[in-house]
Amino acid sequence: MLSWLFHNMDFFFVICYISYLVAATGLQSLWSLSLAIIDIYALLVRRSLQNYRVVSLFTVGDGIISTLMFAAACASAGITVLIHNDLDSCAQNHCAQFETATAMAFISWFTALPSFLLNFWSLASR
Repeated sequence: MLSWLFHNMDFFFVICYISYLVAATGLQSLWSLSLAIIDIYALLVRRSLQNYRVVSLFTVGDGIISTLMFAAACASAGITVLIHNDLDSCAQNHCAQFETATAMAFISWFTALPSFLLNFWSLASR
């Protein structure tokens, strides 16, 4: 069993990081969609979302999601570098797709971070 694991270590790392990246991206998508629906509803009924509890919820949620996305992006970048540079097994592991997924994860984190920072600033200025 251990010899199979060491022989197929790159496959094991790829599966783990892909699962984490997909889970974090799915959670980011659901969180963003739910915030968009709440914002649209608030605009339709002309209600302000400047309630302390609502802003606190948005701040904590954005902070957790941003941290998860950054961790997933860093993990995928590390595994991509491992596969590409150290193991030299890009021919059988689709490195271009891994690099694209990693870049998109960093872009997603970079676009979610201002939401957390602005919500945190709004919460701290009360």
